[in-house]
Amino acid sequence: MSHHHEQHVPRPVLIAAGLLMVFAIGLAATARSAQLEDPTPRAAVLESVELRFTDRDDGGISVFGEGGAEVYRVQPESNGFIRGVLRGMYRTRRIEGLGPDEPFVLERLRDGKLQIRDPQTGHEVELRSFGHTNYEAFVAVLEAAR
Repeated sequence: MSHHHEQHVPRPVLIAAGLLMVFAIGLAATARSAQLEDPTPRAAVLESVELRFTDRDDGGISVFGEGGAEVYRVQPESNGFIRGVLRGMYRTRRIEGLGPDEPFVLERLRDGKLQIRDPQTGHEVELRSFGHTNYEAFVAVLEAAR
């Protein structure tokens, strides 16, 4: 003996629930795609250099300073961190349909951070957060480019 009772949900309640779901999904999609600014104030830049990076035939990387002269050379099969950071930066440019020729900016900030920034994409990598050895790899590039 089972009793089956049909329950009826009023149509306005169903419409309201559907609209609420559409609104929530739309809000989430908008928030994800919006370029929201970081509310944290940015530390002042103490030192900044524009650098171009070029792969060498021997597997190394040549680093060119603002005057166009080679200021640093990453030896073949060394500095995997520098290679990885650059690969990520160039990948972002490629995804956004940008060319590889414009310089990146390596900056030392007043709060002690060192970052590499791509003015074309706005992408920044804070280098100190990857450990002392990786940080020092980019410090060597910065010091050579002075």
